[in-house]
Amino acid sequence: MAFLPALFSSDRRRVVVTGVGMITSAGQGWRANADVFRSGRTAFRRITLFDTTGQRVHQAGELTLPQSLPRHALRQKIAERLDRASRFLIHAGREAWDAAGWDDVPGGESIPLCLGTSAGAMSEGEAYYRLATATPPVRRGQARRVHLYQTQRQAAHLLEALDFNGPVSLVANACASGANAIGQGVRLLQQGPWERALCGGYDALSQLVFAGFDSLQALTTTLPPRPFAAGRDGLALGEGAALLTLETLSSARRRGAPILAEITGYGVSTDRHHLTQPHPEGDAALASMNAACREAGVSPLAIDYVNSHGTGTPLNDIAEGRAIQRWAGSGVGGVAVSSTKASIGHLLGGAGAVEAAICLIAMKEQFLPPTTTVETPDPVCAFDFVRSPREKTLRHVLTNSFGFGGANATLVFSAL
Repeated sequence: MAFLPALFSSDRRRVVVTGVGMITSAGQGWRANADVFRSGRTAFRRITLFDTTGQRVHQAGELTLPQSLPRHALRQKIAERLDRASRFLIHAGREAWDAAGWDDVPGGESIPLCLGTSAGAMSEGEAYYRLATATPPVRRGQARRVHLYQTQRQAAHLLEALDFNGPVSLVANACASGANAIGQGVRLLQQGPWERALCGGYDALSQLVFAGFDSLQALTTTLPPRPFAAGRDGLALGEGAALLTLETLSSARRRGAPILAEITGYGVSTDRHHLTQPHPEGDAALASMNAACREAGVSPLAIDYVNSHGTGTPLNDIAEGRAIQRWAGSGVGGVAVSSTKASIGHLLGGAGAVEAAICLIAMKEQFLPPTTTVETPDPVCAFDFVRSPREKTLRHVLTNSFGFGGANATLVFSAL
């Protein structure tokens, strides 16, 4: 297990979140998602995007995509050709941009864009393959599909839609991608010269990815998923996007902008135990959580809520549960933990960003998002497993994102 320590400097620039935008199967925007996660309702349905005949599983957290885009600066032809994931980004980006009041951005100001994803524009690649293997093969439009399949095109669509420019970072680090993208934005602002960054993650349901998880028998056949349940049997896939507007604290205060929370800690680690299985004792997860708390300057017992990675797979939940036990020590019984994947599924590259957004919603509205799908918790749940709606004062919140290949990322948000 290799560990990459978080950067720390006593004179680093402080970074805050001034806006959140999201779209998931729970709904579009802050309010719709807040209502679902406060109550712990679930949002799964039969997949309509592709044929699941022959698969073991036929449902997922498929969202209802609005027919029209929000206000944007895209050229009409480009807007008409957007893939599904790009539309997610534009909906989430516009909400976050407007919430932060970024229409005051001076022309020419450079704003970094950091995005995490796993599947990217996979739908374009699938369409290319279907047409290329048809009898006779279809060549019309194939060059365009190759062009749009490249993930940087989705980033370019977002830049054009919101009419800004800046350096683009794309993170493809499995299920930690969205959290890593936010962490990358934090580092850019801490080091300068930028004062703002737009960061987050996204993924759309894909037939190839869905079939892959199904063939691995990693998907639950008993929806909804049951993270940390004694009888859990797998994860459920979902789709969506979340974007956060990050600013230096000095920039936000100078503008009089609303501040949702400060990002005080970011920890990353690498688990070399196995390609898909975490170390059974959660060594790398523990390292990631410790690094984030160390940078935030808070002890585990100061964390008011942990949004766990909590996929609902037998091995992941055990490893994370043991990591939380080791991290919190004798005080683990007082640590509130839940998994919001029980409500909308696993958003893969978008999961870390969406779960960061959920944490910010919970901090703003002061509640614990419950995992209501579990009747009998696994014995590993020595922590305070939140299974019913509960109000709570939240000052420090931690979110975990762990991915295939051993990528681990943890973020800590703190109230000012």
